[in-house]
Amino acid sequence: MHAQLDEASVVQAAQNIHLAFANYNSNFRRISRRARDRFEQRDWLGGRRDLSERIELYEKSVMRSVGALRREHGAVIEGTDFWQAVQPLYWTRTDDIPDGEFAKTFFNSVRRGLLRELDQDPTTVSDTADVVSKESPTRYPTQPLHYICWNNFEAQLEKIFEDFKFNTAYADRAADIEYIRAMAANRIGEQHLSDQSIRRIEMIHDVFFQSMRAFLVGKLFWADQSCPFIVVFENAAEGVRVEAVLMTSDEVSVLFGYTRSYFFVDIDPVEGAVQFIKSMVPHKPIDEIYTVLGRARQGKTERYRSFTTHLHGCDDRFVIAEGDRGLVMFVFTLPSYDLVFKIIRDNFGYPKNVSHEEVKKKYRLVFQHDRAGRLIDTQEFRNIEFPKYKFSPDLLDEMLADLSHTVHVDGDQVVFDHIYTERRLIPLNLYLRNSPQAAAQAAIIDYGQAITDLALTNIFPGDLLLKNFGVSRLGRVIFYDYDELTLVTDCNFRDVPQARSLEDEMRAESWFHVDDDDIFPEEFHRFLPIEPALMDAFMQHHGNLMTANWWRDIKSLHLGNAAPEVAPYYGLTAGRYDQKAGRIYQT
Repeated sequence: MHAQLDEASVVQAAQNIHLAFANYNSNFRRISRRARDRFEQRDWLGGRRDLSERIELYEKSVMRSVGALRREHGAVIEGTDFWQAVQPLYWTRTDDIPDGEFAKTFFNSVRRGLLRELDQDPTTVSDTADVVSKESPTRYPTQPLHYICWNNFEAQLEKIFEDFKFNTAYADRAADIEYIRAMAANRIGEQHLSDQSIRRIEMIHDVFFQSMRAFLVGKLFWADQSCPFIVVFENAAEGVRVEAVLMTSDEVSVLFGYTRSYFFVDIDPVEGAVQFIKSMVPHKPIDEIYTVLGRARQGKTERYRSFTTHLHGCDDRFVIAEGDRGLVMFVFTLPSYDLVFKIIRDNFGYPKNVSHEEVKKKYRLVFQHDRAGRLIDTQEFRNIEFPKYKFSPDLLDEMLADLSHTVHVDGDQVVFDHIYTERRLIPLNLYLRNSPQAAAQAAIIDYGQAITDLALTNIFPGDLLLKNFGVSRLGRVIFYDYDELTLVTDCNFRDVPQARSLEDEMRAESWFHVDDDDIFPEEFHRFLPIEPALMDAFMQHHGNLMTANWWRDIKSLHLGNAAPEVAPYYGLTAGRYDQKAGRIYQT
């Protein structure tokens, strides 16, 4: 006999959902705390496993909550009356508490999880349904540690090093402090920093970890000004040492950006850290900060909330995104908002031969992989709606014709069963065509560096066409087309065999056997239809990418767990050490 819908059942259900959220949060923080040990023990492989485990934790926690509700309340949870009774109670209890908005997101995820389990249409419950918009989480700010500089900046740096020390000794604390002092002098415009120049330092009391690095995140105050103050540590063979100090908003924006792997930091509530970081990069959307701190689901909520608020308040309508039409993805955008929306086409054009499920697997791979600043973070949404009047008749007709498996009209709404969102970039081919020579040359050189960085993280883009890369606001080249992406270790890099005769050379097709995983780097130049001056610049800096030997060497390093890391600040600042070649870590 199923449990009846009574007050006790409603209270118990609301309490159990919040308990499930609290357990999720506790487990999230438990995994995050491992990052310190991973850093101190130089256990980089363990860190990668933790990244995957923590990403998968949310969905597992949601489905465990669904199962618990079913065991406790039976089939009654399948009715709308049950949820209409539970939600108001849950909302009143989670309003105005730390991470209360995230607790509501979890509630919505549980309900949507149940609907998907029942194979019912969850569009009636969006990822952000009934969550009150709170764009600026100001009520629970992080209380930073204050280091007041009376007349000795170095003494406060010494105290910071002591307060945040690791179980691995510093390699040369005095040299690190002198380096930080020099960087601060350069930032505030003094050749020799006086003891009275700096007023104070504010530091978030938790250490941030990402890949093989640790970060102290704070602000530096002098005169009537302030700037970010992020100290980057590595654990080298000789001990922990400072690699870089990031002190501009642009550097912080890239570090906490949409092309980076998620940070590990044990901070509670997370909204306080979001507010602190937002104060250093006011232009950065809150959703990206939540996401890069590992709270991807809350990032989705904030992204959807912010966009839909803008959508209903603007006058423009959706259009096809600029750039060449994709064979696999249909891409559209709202001109006044910095996002694009990507939908998998019903049918792929020649020569694409991947399946819909394979494309989704590629996007899931990127979601869990080290993005090293070169892969755009993509948020996946299911069953969301946009107003029909925001689409021109021509655009809507094209979508209904090419995307009929995914898109349909329901009254005055256009419903998307499955859609990806990501930040809008300028396609590299258009950027090269429309930019001055100096900017174009810098971009084509960074294009080669992007391919190199991806290779060092075991990613081969598969399709190196310029249109599949974009240029960010800060001029960084980012890869965003994932349907042919694969692991370097899954590729067979070959030299082009020498032709046996002139007839072989004249054949339209290869005269030798080619397997699906065969890659011929000598032929990469065919994907670079660029003017000779830009090709010369590319070859001067990245000619090794056109050789099979270089790729085979990178593959061997990955197979031996010895590939050099792409430093998280590379391309932002010179740092103290040569990071371009990377550094070999034995694991």
